[in-house]
Amino acid sequence: MAEAKNVTFDSIMRDLKARKFAPVYYLHGEESYYIDKICDYVAEHALAPEERDFNQTILFGSDVTASQVADAARRYPMMAERQVVIVKEAQNIKQTDALQKYFEKPMASTILVICHKNGKVDGRKLSYVKAIQQAGVLFESQKLKDYKLPEFIEQYLRQRDVSIDPKSTQLIAEAIGADLSRLTSELDKLLITLPKDDRRVTPQTVEDQIGVSKDFNSFELKDAIINRNIFKANQIINYFDKNPKAGSVYSCLPLLFSYFQNLMIAYYAPNRNSQEDVAAWLGMKSPWGAKDYMTGMRNYSGVKVMQIIGKLRETDAKSKGLDNPNTPPGELMKELIFYILH
Repeated sequence: MAEAKNVTFDSIMRDLKARKFAPVYYLHGEESYYIDKICDYVAEHALAPEERDFNQTILFGSDVTASQVADAARRYPMMAERQVVIVKEAQNIKQTDALQKYFEKPMASTILVICHKNGKVDGRKLSYVKAIQQAGVLFESQKLKDYKLPEFIEQYLRQRDVSIDPKSTQLIAEAIGADLSRLTSELDKLLITLPKDDRRVTPQTVEDQIGVSKDFNSFELKDAIINRNIFKANQIINYFDKNPKAGSVYSCLPLLFSYFQNLMIAYYAPNRNSQEDVAAWLGMKSPWGAKDYMTGMRNYSGVKVMQIIGKLRETDAKSKGLDNPNTPPGELMKELIFYILH
């Protein structure tokens, strides 16, 4: 569903911090993290603490009708410039006609925040959507793609004056995944443990505080495969077999597929003997990022890479139950690693 204008989490937060409040914020989508952050900011900053008792109302969609929400939003503030009405679990409101009428003529002295989680506003109700867009801000909170998690982690820590190396970033991303609420909670716990005179997150920090082994993880497995270190790769696979939470075929496949897919592309670089040219060919910001691909081209032929990609696809299908009646994930992983390295 197209937005009327390019509304992002950052643009909304910039306006809120500048105290440029819209009459309506309709926050919807699968990612609850951004919805909660916007809602919490309005709740904490739109009104002075002494104004909240009479001018801040929190409603729940399962307990109210659209008419009751509209009535609450039409009230005038008491001894304050504005009032705030927050509707949580708004996806549970069944009939929305009364809300649409409110959107068509919202109160200038009300900030209405509607939190519609676990799905999007019905895009087929075009008049309803247009009314929201005309009234204020319509924001879809989308799940963050896995490949964007490292950037999110780095930015989150940088904003708190903490540095992190690429390996630690990858370890955290793989261990926790794209649940941003859980991810930021774990990062906050980690921040508390850092000494004031050393604001760095290292692999050892991650192992100590999040419980991810700095030596036996998907990141290290990929590195062992790139360098064709058979002993280290088998060590890690055996560790995974005894500690399923540390790694599995499901977490390793996307990482390995992405690497070998890019390695195949690297073979077509106009000058594949130059690390700088390969990095540019792969669209990397830094030549340093192409180091693994230079190593991979020394250790794997183009034909072998094509065969590995085919094997990765086959393993992915088998891990999902296709043409695989009873082979457990651990055995699939061992078979895949043996195929890659031999």
